[in-house]
Parts: sequence; structure tokens; C-alpha cells
Amino acid sequence: MIPQDETKHRKVVILATGGTIAGVGEEGTSIGYASGSMTVETLLGSVPALESRAEIEAIQVCNINSDDIDARTWIELAREIDRQAARDDVAGIVVTHGTDTMEETAFFLNLVIDTLKPVVITGSMRPATAVSADGPMNILEAVSVAACPSSFGRGVLVQFAGSIFSARSVRKANTHAICAMDGSEMGACGAVCDGKVSYYWNNAFPHTSHTEFDASSIDGLPKVSVLFFHADANPALIAAAADISDGLVIAGAGAGEFSLAFKDAIDKLDIPVVVSSRIGMGQVEQDALLCPKTIAARDLSPQKAAILLRLALLKGADRNEIKRIFETY
Repeated sequence: MIPQDETKHRKVVILATGGTIAGVGEEGTSIGYASGSMTVETLLGSVPALESRAEIEAIQVCNINSDDIDARTWIELAREIDRQAARDDVAGIVVTHGTDTMEETAFFLNLVIDTLKPVVITGSMRPATAVSADGPMNILEAVSVAACPSSFGRGVLVQFAGSIFSARSVRKANTHAICAMDGSEMGACGAVCDGKVSYYWNNAFPHTSHTEFDASSIDGLPKVSVLFFHADANPALIAAAADISDGLVIAGAGAGEFSLAFKDAIDKLDIPVVVSSRIGMGQVEQDALLCPKTIAARDLSPQKAAILLRLALLKGADRNEIKRIFETY
């Protein structure tokens, strides 16, 4: 249900974390830039129409390349979102973020933050100093989404190049294209054009205030490693990764397949192992797994499966409980 006073409050808080959208390089070029070099105040100065969409408040959470995002940064960001969302005068929140790990941050936040107010993540594929930089438009559209009453209760969203994606299905699908983000098999859940926001479908999985996870009192996350299976992959990697991990995710071929040598190595482990696919679309089914004690990631990518496994391990979940969690989220 959308709060009755939602239309009266149009303040959007922008939390900046760095990334290409705050990148600076040689004037007019799109490569060879330094991510996270521009402050949020300077970045927002390049979006003159912003104040027409909402009253803006900006906070610099960090200013880094998204490849350097870690669990402590996620937790800090989640807590800041909850603090800002608890304010009566805030309608929604925008997070500026690098695209490389945007899908992972979005999924983590979707599972742990405790608000139904809109939280919208955006970024850019071109640095702020490039010709036709895409950051200003993405920020403008993300603010429109965050300020829109229809965005309430939809979980964490990613806005990019005119499209809106659910945090659970979003992925980076292109290394350079302006429309680099997509929604995998689910596609976009909405669109924004000239400030008008439209939605096509709603996320049916538990999210935000409706999950069993909480980042308010934790200092870190269990360690989970992702191993990519390929033809003639060395099974010794399984034991090596297990020695430094609390759990493993296997990015299997096809529907979660791997060699008999991989199977033998996994069967010897005492830590939880989740099986995903390197394909990018389709499901991994529990009944079809090669190792009976492993857990199917279903349609979650390896990197998102790793996040859910880390949160499950944080709860002290055993294999049956981890299996339930993957069937739920």
C-alpha cells in the first residue's frame, strides 16, 4: 500500500559510492579514466533539471571503483539507506554505483534493507568527462523513479538507459554498450521517459522489509568463493577454495554440470556447495544435480547465489535450511 502522504513528499536522497558515473579522464574519451574521482556535488551539478524532479539531498558514502566494493561497504550502505528511509520527509533513495558489481549490490540490498520506500541504483557506462556522458540522464531518470509513488513496495530497483529492472533479475550484459544492463529472461519491469514512470510487472519474491535477513547489527559476512567450471578444469581448485571459504558456489556448464573429477572433489567437502550455471539464462534444478548433497541456485547467477549463500551462512543455516532459503528467494 502506498502511504497517503507519499505524494506530498518529494525529497530524494542520493547516496554516492563512486564508479564510472563519477569517473574522470581525458576530455572527450570513454576509456582510460579513473573511476570514483568526482564528488557527488560536482556530479549533480551536471544535471541542471534535477531540482525540477525532486528536492535533492546528497551524501558521499564512498568514492571507489565498484570492483573494490566489499562486504563492509555493502553493510555500511545498507545501514545508511535504512537511516535515510526512516525519515518522514524522504520519499525515496538513489544510489550511484559502478556497473561492474551493480547487480550484486542491488541483490544484497534487496535482501537486507528494512524499508518499502523506493531504492533505485544507477550508474553509467561513460565517465563524466566523455562526449555524450550517460550519467546525467541516468541520475535524472533514477530520481524520477525514486520520487514516483508507484515505485513504493517494489524492492530495490536498477534504472539504466530508460529501463527499470528488478534487483533479483538485473545483470550487466554488455561490456561497453550504453544499454549495458538487462533483466535476463525477465526483461525490464518498467520504463521511464521524460519523468513519466511506467511498470509492467512486480517482483514476486520476498524482498526488503519482507525478508529474514538484517544488516543492522553485523560487521561482516562469511566467505564464499565462486569456481567457474570449464572443459579440463583442475579439480584441485575445489579443495584449495574450500580451505579459505565457508561455502562454495560452482558456476557449472549447461544446467549446472561439471566433470566427474569435480564431482569427486565436491563429494569430499564438509562445507555447503551451491550449484549455479555459467550460461546466464535458465534454471538449475535440485533433482538434476550431480552431487546429491549440493544445493540448486535455481535461476540465480553464480555471483548472486554467492550473496544469498553468505546471508544463509550468517544465520547458521544447515543444508536443509540453505535449500529452503534458495527455494524462497
